[in-house]
Amino acid sequence: MSGFIRIVEARKTFGDDVRGNRSHNQLVRALDGVSLDVDKGEVVLIIGPSGSGKSTLLRAVNRLETLDSGEIWIGDDAVTAKHADLRRIREDVGMVFQSFNLFAHLSILENVSLAPRIVRKVSAAQARETARQLLERVGLADKLDRYPRQLSGGQQQRAAIARALAMNPRALLFDEPTSALDPEMIKEVLDVMTALADEGMTMLVVSHEMGFARAAADRVVFMDNGRIVEQGSPEQVFSSARETRTREFLAHILN
Repeated sequence: MSGFIRIVEARKTFGDDVRGNRSHNQLVRALDGVSLDVDKGEVVLIIGPSGSGKSTLLRAVNRLETLDSGEIWIGDDAVTAKHADLRRIREDVGMVFQSFNLFAHLSILENVSLAPRIVRKVSAAQARETARQLLERVGLADKLDRYPRQLSGGQQQRAAIARALAMNPRALLFDEPTSALDPEMIKEVLDVMTALADEGMTMLVVSHEMGFARAAADRVVFMDNGRIVEQGSPEQVFSSARETRTREFLAHILN
């Protein structure tokens, strides 16, 4: 494997009893030998039914989940190494969640400028200036002093993207970024994501937004039961999927 993000034979099982012992009758294989290569600047969209392992895989990339076995690399950094510098890895790999996770007591400008000041030790003035530029970039230049509760869901998610970008990440992970939004708010978030893709940001995205896939994704990966069933270009997967399970899933969500 030679990708910028390399996932090699990733395995993760859930299902401990109250004493921490594993009951084989209740084990769930969230990841069952997943290998995936994401090149620098590539946009990979992961689709699949609920429980297929998509979010677990995404969370494992910056060690929000710890694998039972397998390896994950970001560039030359072994994410899964026992003594990996998790703080630095999470600085370099931004994550945007389904829930926006903004600090309710801070303005949008403060939300975006906080981590660079605290973690990267950027000066307050520089952090605020970068935050202003990023908020303008995501269409929120007129909302700098607003609090999260004063913004729509789509605006909050765009602020969350700006916050991730403020750390100058090498890659971005998106976990169902539009699933909590009303339909009219989805496009404004997807437009920002598409612009990032056009600018060459490495992105691993869990979503079922087919419009985004066709506009911005270089590759679509279909997962089921903790495994990658099929992958290919958006046109190949959506129009001429090889696997029956892929075709069944797409028929369900497209209809």
